[in-house]
Amino acid sequence: MRGIAVERRKLIGVGVGVGVGVGAGLAVLPAWWALHQVANVAKGDWHTDTAPLEQAFPLLGPLTDAKWVSSRDNDRDLPSPELVISGLARLKPGKLAELTAAHAFVSEGPADDFSSWFEKPLKGEGPQNPQWIRSQELDRDGSGHSTHLWFDRRSGTVRFRALNPYG
Repeated sequence: MRGIAVERRKLIGVGVGVGVGVGAGLAVLPAWWALHQVANVAKGDWHTDTAPLEQAFPLLGPLTDAKWVSSRDNDRDLPSPELVISGLARLKPGKLAELTAAHAFVSEGPADDFSSWFEKPLKGEGPQNPQWIRSQELDRDGSGHSTHLWFDRRSGTVRFRALNPYG
């Protein structure tokens, strides 16, 4: 009988130890979750697939690489009802020359450096010392669509921000 009592105390002790461990784990959970959320918006947390961009911006032709984010990427309590995509993509060689020959461009750069909450992973990304140009002809506006494209003459990079780019 005495052996059973000792075993029972061990089990109760283990149960208390597990309970304390679980309680401590639950106390650490909010801290872990907060760190996880910060990591989710850290640099490098962007999309690199070019197919959705080529679908949204067919005039840009095949793209060689991209870094982009969406207003629906973060798991916020109230997701954005409208889709906004923003980022950078590289045009294939010669494409910018083709575009500038066919459309009127002016020297104009973006007003900010990816300042929206969902754009934070892209802050500071992009070409060094860009020479941005923009064509009003290539930007779409109306019926819920709004696209802004800025092109860097030096690197063949296009910076974009588009509201409801797929219609």
